[in-house]
Amino acid sequence: MAPVCRELGIGLVPFSPLGRGFLTGRYSSVEGLAETDMRRGQPRFADGNLARNLAIVAKLNELAAAKGVTAGQLALAWVQHRGDDVVPIPGTRRQRYLEENLAALTVELSTEDLAAIEAAAPPEQVAGTRYDATSLTFVNG
Repeated sequence: MAPVCRELGIGLVPFSPLGRGFLTGRYSSVEGLAETDMRRGQPRFADGNLARNLAIVAKLNELAAAKGVTAGQLALAWVQHRGDDVVPIPGTRRQRYLEENLAALTVELSTEDLAAIEAAAPPEQVAGTRYDATSLTFVNG
């Protein structure tokens, strides 16, 4: 999608750039989530997928710690480095997370940092689809 947007001069706003909070490293199971929390039904949080995806998050946590930032800040900085036409808008309900997210704007990533992030989280190793079948029906109308 990004190449077409760039060709047409359209900016890109990535949806859920923190993976519904998953990339912050905050969630290690669905047990702490409310029964009504929509993440309980998301394929990437499902049994089997969750453990595989947590291995990716652990690698991102290591890279973030080495830079002295949070995993969420690292993820947002990576998205921000995708181009000037890419503007991540993470959602939050708490001021402390807003401030943490804004601090990601100051995270500088070298070419080596970007390569390490991409090696730690290759798309083909992410377990589970982004949406469940019900959500896809809704999204696709």
